[in-house]
Amino acid sequence: MSNKNISELTKKRKLHSDLLEVAIVLAFIFLIISIYVPRAIWDEEAYFENKSRFYMENMFDVQNFYNSLMEEYDSDGLWVMNVVNSVRDSLTGDSTYLGEQSITLNGNSFTVNVPKGYDIDFDTTFGFPMMRRDTILDTTATIVMFSEDLSRNDTIYIQKKRLNHFQSDSNFVALLDQVGTERVEVVNYYDSYMPDSSMYFCPVTEKPYLISIKDEGNTVRVDSPIEDTVVRNRYAIFAFKAMNHGFIDDGSKSWDR
Repeated sequence: MSNKNISELTKKRKLHSDLLEVAIVLAFIFLIISIYVPRAIWDEEAYFENKSRFYMENMFDVQNFYNSLMEEYDSDGLWVMNVVNSVRDSLTGDSTYLGEQSITLNGNSFTVNVPKGYDIDFDTTFGFPMMRRDTILDTTATIVMFSEDLSRNDTIYIQKKRLNHFQSDSNFVALLDQVGTERVEVVNYYDSYMPDSSMYFCPVTEKPYLISIKDEGNTVRVDSPIEDTVVRNRYAIFAFKAMNHGFIDDGSKSWDR
């Protein structure tokens, strides 16, 4: 075999080897994509489903707060939200804003009946329970008090903030010592938020949630506006899919059944 033929054969083998390496790399990349892209799409679908249901819960709760003010429900979710938020704002500025109150919104004047505890219920309903640890600096005072029961002086320990109270007592004898202390206190609280207009719309379709009044105006239902499955292409061969996210009927959630 001539050197020319050997050289051509070597080039062909090298080309085949290079093509094989490229094919292996592409197959590996496709394998990675096949594993991780669907997972990312599933996470995206779950994210929008959870977000939509969170919005629906908020819209249902807003309706209940509106009912506590007006003794009725209203299918206009944005109007209901404005009324409910407006009353909460008024309570922020005036804690005595209770009972029958006149309110004007969008040029409409009407009367609401604000129940006691509305602000607390609002903040705990539209809020996330949180916990923090606060470091408290305190001072313990050692004092001597005459005990009438024991008929003698008695040494007791109190917080410094209560010292004036004891010193004004006729049985107070002496202040012996004051010692600074540090302790950690667990505080439970709510990170509250105000429902806003974005919660009135499905995050997938951007259509408003379907609000219907039932049982002669005594109950309310909130439905997802998705009728047909929403399909959106991802990376040519994959697809994001969102089906109807369910409903809340008089407090009963379809996804909890």
